[in-house]
Amino acid sequence: MKAIYKRELASYFNSMIGWLFTAVLTVFVGIYFFVYNLFNGYPYFSMSLSYTLFVFMVIIPILTMRSMAEERRSKTDQLLLTAPVSVTGVVMGKYLAMLTVFAVPTAIACLCPLIIALNGSSFLLADYGTILAFFLLGAVEIAVGLLISALTESQLIAAVGTFGLLMVLYLWDGLVSFLPSDASGSLLGLLVILILVCILLNALSNNWKVTAGVLVVGAAVIIGFYIKDSSVFAGLLPDILGRFSLITAFDSFASDHVFDLRGILLYLSLSALLVFLTVQVVQKRRWN
Repeated sequence: MKAIYKRELASYFNSMIGWLFTAVLTVFVGIYFFVYNLFNGYPYFSMSLSYTLFVFMVIIPILTMRSMAEERRSKTDQLLLTAPVSVTGVVMGKYLAMLTVFAVPTAIACLCPLIIALNGSSFLLADYGTILAFFLLGAVEIAVGLLISALTESQLIAAVGTFGLLMVLYLWDGLVSFLPSDASGSLLGLLVILILVCILLNALSNNWKVTAGVLVVGAAVIIGFYIKDSSVFAGLLPDILGRFSLITAFDSFASDHVFDLRGILLYLSLSALLVFLTVQVVQKRRWN
């Protein structure tokens, strides 16, 4: 894994991608920092970070699009998959290299709260808690890009797919508000989610018997609870999906100035899940 990590990290900074990513993110953070914190005297650096989240939709696809897709297109993935290193090591080496690139502008952003403190009142704990959430949110979105890149050999498709999915995550709260809140709508929505999970399970396992068993048991449990007390399902679908909002978790740090442990766990869990799914995708291709 160490060799993969070093190779990937060097490739980012030997090309324009690593420098472009660092420059664009630093410029946008700097612009909002100057406008809100230095010119207008707002003491919380967290506001500046919250206004830069939309930039992730553009720069993260550029960072992640070649991570797996380029290896697959140039057929060098066969060399990696037959090398004396586990698939997990290959994926983690690439993922950690991208996190290191992202850590550079994040480290630069860590100077901003200190500059605020030198010029007046500041809230360092709240600001550095927000920077932590900022980094972990970026880690989730980088893991999204890594997974999409592993599904295709086209960098363009990987970039567009990652952009589309990150836009959905950015607009998640608004999209969830359009979901039906009545009991029958929640029942239908949960069954659709169960079917999608089973499709993913079957794609990873190629075992239709296990998939069918999970589908039947899951559907029976959901329908059984609905028959027992349908009132529980009222508003259940928006409530469940709303708990997976990446932006709401970040706003707990940036707007409410609260260290949201649940948000930290959400970011870490989603990152781990997405990296795991990437490993399974690559592992499946290894034996095909």
